Amino acid sequence: MSQPGGRALSVEVLQAKHIGTGHSDVSKHEWVTNQHRDTLASHVGSYDHLLFLAVGQNESAGKVRADALEKMLEPCGPKPKKAEAEGIEE
Repeated sequence: MSQPGGRALSVEVLQAKHIGTGHSDVSKHEWVTNQHRDTLASHVGSYDHLLFLAVGQNESAGKVRADALEKMLEPCGPKPKKAEAEGIEE
């Protein structure tokens, strides 16, 4: 890491290794989608947290888990069209 660009190299390696860490060309929608998926995966992965959410929603843990897994497909809705993403009105 003492050489110039060593930090950038390690960041690039991490970004290539881990999906969802982003890159210079990531859109706002992709970034937010990755954040929501990470959050939902955390909820599903922690049984205690899943039970906490189930009690709050007055649902069974299985239903909350199934809903979270289904929501992971498109957590922020469908990807916006290019004109909408750039703020261009047609």
